[in-house]
Amino acid sequence: MKLFAAGLSYKTAPVAVREQLAIKPSQLVCQACRLKLCGDLDEVVLLSTCNRVEIYGTTPRVTAKIDALFQLLSTGSVDVRPHVYVHEDAAAARHLFQVASGLDSMVLGETEITGQIKNAYDTAQNSRLTGPVLNRVFQKAFQAVKEIRSHTGIGRGATSVGSVAVELAEKIFRHDLSKQTVIIIGAGQMGEACVRHLAKKGAQSILVSNRSFDRAEALATEFGGKAVRFQELLPAMAQADIVVASTGCPKTLLHRAEVEELMRARRNRPLFLIDISVPRNIAADVQALENVYLYNIDDLEAIVQANVRSREQELAVCHEIIGRRVTQLMTKLDLEKERLYDLGLQSQPGWLPDRAAVLGS
Repeated sequence: MKLFAAGLSYKTAPVAVREQLAIKPSQLVCQACRLKLCGDLDEVVLLSTCNRVEIYGTTPRVTAKIDALFQLLSTGSVDVRPHVYVHEDAAAARHLFQVASGLDSMVLGETEITGQIKNAYDTAQNSRLTGPVLNRVFQKAFQAVKEIRSHTGIGRGATSVGSVAVELAEKIFRHDLSKQTVIIIGAGQMGEACVRHLAKKGAQSILVSNRSFDRAEALATEFGGKAVRFQELLPAMAQADIVVASTGCPKTLLHRAEVEELMRARRNRPLFLIDISVPRNIAADVQALENVYLYNIDDLEAIVQANVRSREQELAVCHEIIGRRVTQLMTKLDLEKERLYDLGLQSQPGWLPDRAAVLGS
């Protein structure tokens, strides 16, 4: 049985491709089940974030069917094959350990990805989509993350995508946000990170809009801001200098015609739009409008690279920890395979060992 990790990320695919494979949390189980059935997978964990969509699984053999699985997830007609990477066995485990530790993130050392992977794993495990192999692999990955956080400074000062968006806003206004009005669309995890960092940077006027007004009100109140009802968003934007979109909505929320009308109400005063949502919430063609400046999540890369340099010295230690733990993991998995072979159980079609028996070895 082969362990594999396959996916596409901000390193291999632009946001225009990634957004066509983005999966809402409510659809993770359904989509993972489809992958398991169509891909002849014994176990599967499906991960979808703003920067990556990945499949972790076990299968009798890894074939070209992997590309077909990603095409199955796609909501568009784009050919995903040039963007997909596949890792097998030890390389697959190493990739998971690096991703979970934030070493493969756009923001090196970020901690948010660890929680996202835990949620993806818990969702799969609770739906009985994992088994003895992936259970062991993911548990060892979380142990590696804990060791890396405890023994290195890779996460010290690490920031989220939301905080990098605030850094971009600072650059736009020469590090003075105190006189700017900022609207955050979306009161989820990334929206909260944006508001938190805006408050730290001295922003005085912060507006929060969300489909759930109660959630927007709670977040705005916590940081001295003001909540805006979703249906009143466009009129509120007439007074804004920066708008950050960070929702989980799979649809475009701001179209060109709406922004054109908005700019007339603003008398063409410059408007800066930062869209860190995947799928994107702001139509790409608004960039063509005069005095409208649109940045998407891929545009944050230059800021991120400056942050990376301050933590690169910790990378060698992180990779040593991961290398050691991957070797230990693969040794245990190989020993388990040998034990099953000696017992003559591998010849039984469809048989999987008991989870407790494997984890207890």
